Amino acid sequence: MRTLLCFLCFVLFISSRVVAQNSPDCRSAIPVCADMPISNLADGLGDIEDFNPDEIRQSGCLEKGSVSSANIENNTSWYVFRAGTDGQIGFDLEALPSAGSAITAEWDFALYGPDTDCASISNGTAQPIRCNYEVNSTRYTGMGVNPENGQEGAPPLTANQNTYDEYLDVLEGEIYYLLINNFNTNFDGNAEPYILTFTGRSVEEDQDTALDCTLRDEFLGLDIIACEGDPDITLTALNSPAGPDISSVTWTVDYEDDGVIDATLTGSGPLGAELVVSSPTSGRYFVEIQTTLATTITDDILITFYGVPTLLPEPNGIVVLDDLSDSNNVEFFVDGDGSYEYAINGGEFQDESIFMDIPPGVNTLVINDKNGCGTTEPIPFLIVGYPKFFTPNGDGIHDAWNILGIETLTDPVVFIFDRYGKLLKQLDASTIGWDGTFNGRPLPSSDYWFRLEYSRDENGVLVANTLRNHFSLVR
Repeated sequence: MRTLLCFLCFVLFISSRVVAQNSPDCRSAIPVCADMPISNLADGLGDIEDFNPDEIRQSGCLEKGSVSSANIENNTSWYVFRAGTDGQIGFDLEALPSAGSAITAEWDFALYGPDTDCASISNGTAQPIRCNYEVNSTRYTGMGVNPENGQEGAPPLTANQNTYDEYLDVLEGEIYYLLINNFNTNFDGNAEPYILTFTGRSVEEDQDTALDCTLRDEFLGLDIIACEGDPDITLTALNSPAGPDISSVTWTVDYEDDGVIDATLTGSGPLGAELVVSSPTSGRYFVEIQTTLATTITDDILITFYGVPTLLPEPNGIVVLDDLSDSNNVEFFVDGDGSYEYAINGGEFQDESIFMDIPPGVNTLVINDKNGCGTTEPIPFLIVGYPKFFTPNGDGIHDAWNILGIETLTDPVVFIFDRYGKLLKQLDASTIGWDGTFNGRPLPSSDYWFRLEYSRDENGVLVANTLRNHFSLVR
């Protein structure tokens, strides 16, 4: 009888309100607030993979205790919420019977934030701050206190076996992403219902302000960063506050995001309430909903597609700020407006595109798109300069001294002197270099001087240049 009553309660509950459209992808997470419970069905694999499988296994959270073949994205829901006040937030995730049968769902969750994004979640940069991937002993899991048995949430340790994690202390304006996953249907894809209810001290004080309910007005979701070649993105007006009272839907787009509408688009589905955006059509997309109650509801979302980084064509992509000097500094320029990081010669990535003190000769550059849209192959580039020492000991390393990149100069000539000004060697672009001898005799370890004469094209005019400096012979 109790099971039947629970099922009837569920039927009455969902019949009294519209069940929200589900979003199985992080990038189209549904904005929510705490003013009422959310009933939904976790269904579908989604359009993109929200997790790198190797990264998610390293988290020690979602994959802990799971079967290696389980697909944690098969039956999922994604939500996004923004803290409306400083305080404490939790939630209860309640399993419900499906189609009159017993409860078979095994709900798990992962919470990310504050102020992270889907790209960081996908590449493993952002790790869950609350997480459950354990067998639930009750029909509830979540953060805070289990309403079924009074169990208080435990601290969110990586290797814990909590079915409830402790409450989350939040600051006003912080944004969090919540993943809900049904482990039991990872293999068969059958959707099952649940109810998500927000709890905690902030909700008890005022559930209308605990989470910023204006975020729900952004029913198209937060701005999306995607990669060129990603699957289509479906925008839907069905999650709007209009609910079932939609009369008509109009879609427009500003491709340059410059305040000028470029086109009116045709939606699909009931009343044209869905719009499919395909790669790489970046732009700000607008929706205007007319309701049967003679009201107008609007929203917009910026979708930006990024590709694999590309250097600007020569000579603008790699600008040598001061070669043939004691500090060889280079700045790199990328064709695009993405978020990039740079590394040279296999070193660590940095956000700054200027590198200081690059060694003379051939170097390599790698550019990574921080949105996860690709990394370049190593790009070779040449720094014209001189080694500050050489070791002519026959080991094949630094055995000869010359101007590295001398072949790129116009009419170069190098004169090498000892400290008394005696000319020891003359080099040009065809010479391998100086081996540290004079008249067949090895010269001692010391500082030696050189003068480089060459011409350089400066704004279309060949200008004679001279460089004087010194280097060390080390034996």
